[in-house]
Amino acid sequence: MEKSNVQERLDRVRAELAIFYEIGNAMRSTLNLEEILFIILTGVTSHAGLGFNRAVLFLVNEQENTLEGKMGLGPHSGEEAGLIWTRISSQQMSLEDLIAAYTFYKKGGSDLDKAVRSIKVPLHEDAGVLAMTVLEGMGMEVTTDEARQKTANDPVLQSLRTELFVTVPLKAKDKVVGVILADNLFTKKPILKDDIRTLTMFANHAGLAIENSRLYEQTVYEANTDTLTRLWNHGYFQFLLTEELKKAYESKAPLSMVMFDIDNFKNYNDAMGHQMGDQILREVARVLKTVCDGKGFVARYGGEEFAVILPNQDKDPAYAIAENLRMAIENFEFKGQEVQPNKNLTISAGLSTYPEDAPDKEKLIYLADMALYEAKRTGKNKVCAYRSK
Repeated sequence: MEKSNVQERLDRVRAELAIFYEIGNAMRSTLNLEEILFIILTGVTSHAGLGFNRAVLFLVNEQENTLEGKMGLGPHSGEEAGLIWTRISSQQMSLEDLIAAYTFYKKGGSDLDKAVRSIKVPLHEDAGVLAMTVLEGMGMEVTTDEARQKTANDPVLQSLRTELFVTVPLKAKDKVVGVILADNLFTKKPILKDDIRTLTMFANHAGLAIENSRLYEQTVYEANTDTLTRLWNHGYFQFLLTEELKKAYESKAPLSMVMFDIDNFKNYNDAMGHQMGDQILREVARVLKTVCDGKGFVARYGGEEFAVILPNQDKDPAYAIAENLRMAIENFEFKGQEVQPNKNLTISAGLSTYPEDAPDKEKLIYLADMALYEAKRTGKNKVCAYRSK
């Protein structure tokens, strides 16, 4: 009997090592955070991995001192669970196959995933199980009905319909970067000590992968961001416009772009000095980004010139957005704006639209620039849209 137990233990260890090796290889194949999270949760939930029914992952937002739902993987109902597991079994899908399914997953996500992404938990002691896992840096095991009574009022657990579960912190070096919650809501399979041990070991590797991905994405962000205004820089604007035009071509959708220029900016700089001029550029950028939030991409094109990419916007709605942006700047109280010729700091704008005006990126930029020149020539503080004669 003893020999049998030793063999079972050896088999489990071999299986764990194989899982960790396969998931580790997958995590090393990308630095994209969303892909890393998907690989991690696939490892926790797949039959070829740790085999939990569902897993959800939250990450710490240090600026807001909150825990934010980032991804949930698993079925939302018993019926859905049966369909998924039947398909996986019939197609004999390996862990590699399941990880490769990310391209399909990101198109829609699941009801569980949508629910998780809407959750934000404050990081203080009375905020529930997930917050305590982060604050204490220790996992929580709620694997009996008796233990469940103590967490019955946790609003996050209620929203996820979680009953018996385990949480583990995601650690990177000396800090907790997030937490995983896993359960067996549909199979009701007991969560054993070995399951918890394996999940904890796995979480230690996952935390480092997440932190590496975050550092990489921060580096990429810094490289593509204008240091003064914190908008996208000229190089990344060109990349974004190319990508968005590809999407517009494939979906047969319109795309508009707007070029903005601060009126009489040299006059302001000469009167107030370059430090105040830099402050104006930062404030203009902040106003444009706030007003344009969710509508498009704002970039610093160069000097006192800004560009806005508006996907899926035809000329008339794009003109309305550009006019809103112009008015937001006109109505903003900029320090020292009384030195300007009209006692107010304003912007002019030029607008062009794909495919109505231009078939490609270069001509789209050129025509928006020509429309901006027209706005400057005919009085400033206005929006001019390119119109073919």
